[in-house]
Amino acid sequence: MAFELAHLRALVAVVDTGTFTDAAIDLGVSQAAVSRTLKALENDLGVTLIRRGPRHSVPTPVGLAVTDQARRVLVEADRIAGVVGAGRTSLRLGYAWAALGSHTVALQRRWAGAHPGTRLTLVRANTTTSGLAEGHCDAAVVRTPVDPDRFDSVVVGLERRLVAFATDDPWRRRRSLRMAEVAGRTVLIDTRTGTTHLDLWPAGRGPRSVVHTGDVDEWLDAIAVGEGVGTTAEATRAHYPRPGVTYRLIADGPRIPVSIAWRKDDPPPLVHSLIDLVTELYRSGPPTSSTSHSAPRS
Repeated sequence: MAFELAHLRALVAVVDTGTFTDAAIDLGVSQAAVSRTLKALENDLGVTLIRRGPRHSVPTPVGLAVTDQARRVLVEADRIAGVVGAGRTSLRLGYAWAALGSHTVALQRRWAGAHPGTRLTLVRANTTTSGLAEGHCDAAVVRTPVDPDRFDSVVVGLERRLVAFATDDPWRRRRSLRMAEVAGRTVLIDTRTGTTHLDLWPAGRGPRSVVHTGDVDEWLDAIAVGEGVGTTAEATRAHYPRPGVTYRLIADGPRIPVSIAWRKDDPPPLVHSLIDLVTELYRSGPPTSSTSHSAPRS
């Protein structure tokens, strides 16, 4: 059988309208085209589906049965088209911690101007791939490596590493700190989605104690009450200006690469446009408003 959806639509239209002329009007084609299409379907199936009359055309018993099935097929086909259409009009960008920090709003606004027909939707997902492996998003912002066999990724920028601590901590008077100083405190680490790991310190010089936390909110809550300190990308400061938590630069902290990742077997149509725009934002530097987070000079 080689019939197509167009054949089924012609059959349903003739049955619903009762005439080839009205079916042609509904389908926006000529009467002759409807007649040829339906005849091709009958030849393919080897049965008569419609009894042609001078004024009305009626389905045969088998024609009625085929029409019922055709309606179901067309409904499912329309649903498939809807899913594909939605994918073309929306790009879901996943993130686990801080999206793109101070660049997030700029990305959303520039994207809306450059791609008015495709909405950029931010999706927070607390997984190692920012929701990519789970199907929660089409592309993802990641700050830790992803499986190269399953995902493609491109580094779009580098972020400075900061230390976060309780606002009443003596460190609040400091403009910056060093990794060795951080190691002298209890360090809170999210081993699942965070960017802090013990390899950041030389062997034998790591934190004196480590406490494992869950997502960024749990991490921030623990820091705010003084349970420990944490290191993080500067994007976290912009995305989570949490009361009770102060951020300072780690002068010798290794930079954190920021990547856009996507599934190898299902690359989003506009992923390279996304990469170009985010790369441009990181190259241009932080927005002027981000200076409000700077440390005191005293």
